[in-house]
Amino acid sequence: MHALNMNILLEALLLVIALSIDAFVASFAYGTNKIKIPWKSAALITLICSFLLGMALFLGNSVSSFIPPWITKGLCFSALFLLGLLKLFDSTIKSWLKKSTYSTQAISFKFLDFQFFLKVCIDSTEADKDHSHILSPSEACSLAIALSLDGLAAGFSTGLLATHSLDILLLSLIVNGIAILLGCFLGNRFAQKTNYDISWLSGVLLIVLAFLKL
Repeated sequence: MHALNMNILLEALLLVIALSIDAFVASFAYGTNKIKIPWKSAALITLICSFLLGMALFLGNSVSSFIPPWITKGLCFSALFLLGLLKLFDSTIKSWLKKSTYSTQAISFKFLDFQFFLKVCIDSTEADKDHSHILSPSEACSLAIALSLDGLAAGFSTGLLATHSLDILLLSLIVNGIAILLGCFLGNRFAQKTNYDISWLSGVLLIVLAFLKL
């Protein structure tokens, strides 16, 4: 029983850490660009990311009762493995999309403007639309939704097999909050911008998690 609980905790930690890396990288970028994330905005990002992850877990858990166990296991593995592969090449994909997106004419901000949303997905610092160097709550919402896309896919996949959704949510609140604060702190410590990217680590963790689900 103890070993089983440790395995459950390990899987929950791997999922949450993998999904929090994007928040860390985004916050680090804000720090190096001297863009402040007030505690209200940081809390909002954490709450939105965790809420959407929870919704995905709940949906996956609800659907799993209608699907044979061997199929849910295969779906969970496939989704996490493919998402992990995508995250391994995340920086390359974003670099290509960035060139394509910024070659188009810029348009004014709207909350549901797809082009703006795409820019935030590609470059998190674009969420600071007014260039005030302070991330407002409304701007934090846009960033949080962009950061939650991986969580929706991974959460649904994990929910197909997970019976510990509350533990995952609690860990998500804690780890996401730490990732944002630590990212901002370390980013501010760098006098110059750095191009070092660790988004691939999220991919590695998701692939490991996929094999743990077998």
